Amino acid sequence: MKKTRHENTLNQRTKHNSRNRKDVWYKLDLSAIVYPTLQRRDFSSVYRLSVVLKDTVDPDILQRALDMTLPRFPTYKAAIRKGLFWRYLEPNNRPGPYVREDIKNPCMPMPFKSNNRYLIRVYYYQNRISLEAHHCLGDGTGGMCLLQTLTASYLTLLGHPVKPGGFVLDIAEEPDPEELEDAYMRYAHAKVCPPRPAGKTYRIRGTKEPFYTLNIVDGVMSVKEVMAVAKKYNASLTEYLNAVLLYALLQKQMNDLHIRLRPVRIAMPVNLRRFFPSKTLRNFITMVYPFIDPRLGDYTFEEIIAQVHNYMRYYISEKFLRGDITTNASTQRNLFVRVVPLFIKDFVVRTFYTKVQDRNSSAGLTNMGALQVPEDMKPYIGRFDIYMGQPFSSRTNCAVISYEDILTVNFASSIAEADVERYFFRKLVQDGIHVRIESNRDAR
Repeated sequence: MKKTRHENTLNQRTKHNSRNRKDVWYKLDLSAIVYPTLQRRDFSSVYRLSVVLKDTVDPDILQRALDMTLPRFPTYKAAIRKGLFWRYLEPNNRPGPYVREDIKNPCMPMPFKSNNRYLIRVYYYQNRISLEAHHCLGDGTGGMCLLQTLTASYLTLLGHPVKPGGFVLDIAEEPDPEELEDAYMRYAHAKVCPPRPAGKTYRIRGTKEPFYTLNIVDGVMSVKEVMAVAKKYNASLTEYLNAVLLYALLQKQMNDLHIRLRPVRIAMPVNLRRFFPSKTLRNFITMVYPFIDPRLGDYTFEEIIAQVHNYMRYYISEKFLRGDITTNASTQRNLFVRVVPLFIKDFVVRTFYTKVQDRNSSAGLTNMGALQVPEDMKPYIGRFDIYMGQPFSSRTNCAVISYEDILTVNFASSIAEADVERYFFRKLVQDGIHVRIESNRDAR
């Protein structure tokens, strides 16, 4: 297919930009350090973002759009390497990555030496474009910038030009240095390092699915309906959905055979860009852990949502978040830790995560928030989806995203039972919210 003058110009510029960055390498950011350490044959820290268009995707044009777009994102057009003390990202100029038709079980483990060492995958299916990325490259904000910019390039090649704005970057421009920084280290200067929440939590028991199986359950609903219900409880949308998930986990624990009750706790990422100005496309999140302890007594849903509301107001603030990232940064700044060989760091981090951190929550929930796209793109966009990917252990993860009046709640798990998902959506329906369920599961 003959290339357009616009495409030729952009290709020349992106090739020039790529040559200028060929010797640049990037140390993993503060969060990214952990993800490769947890890598194993049946697990990778991979998340998925999808955009549903109103027309069928042309894979050849999508490939051309990817080839044009990726050089604008040097920390995504990268391969991971291992040094004596740290891992790092280096430019990857190998062929690819190549657009592929989608598969039934997304977020497959991503071996570092496969796929010509690229740590992203791009899939298409009917009118859907999906981006999968390893978390060591960046968080959902960086991934969404890449997905929306890729979609804009695709639409431009189809004859629907899209002006840069918001998540859509100008692929003919050099990256802003701030896009490539480890923003944690810029803001990690509190005078105290707060302790981490600790203690065993309720863990979901379930039948582990066969290797590489990821069960997806999506709930599609109206933003206005959910907001109206949340308002009746004097809560935000995020607080309401967190409370519903805690309620579902409590219901699951009460119906399990158990010797003793344990607290239920959600691991929820917070986008630090809301509190600390940064353009970084790398990881810039930290975790908060809203919880309910049923050992204190039975909780009504109103009590659950009140506790979540007060927890969020208290902990999601600039002061507490600065202290939290300072706690994270203190280890990396320690001179002794810096000179310890990588294999020892890996052993310590893996042990701590497996024995402590992973047991500190019952489920994960992330809310990407209400997405905006440039006006030029709106006529061609249907909705967005986000998936946290395969859990490290037997549990379910939940991800929320909205566009216009469409809100999707996407569950992903590696266990056969869908009890938590059932309790969750049943509560939404009881509150008067209309929910359409989609899934890759077989009828059970």
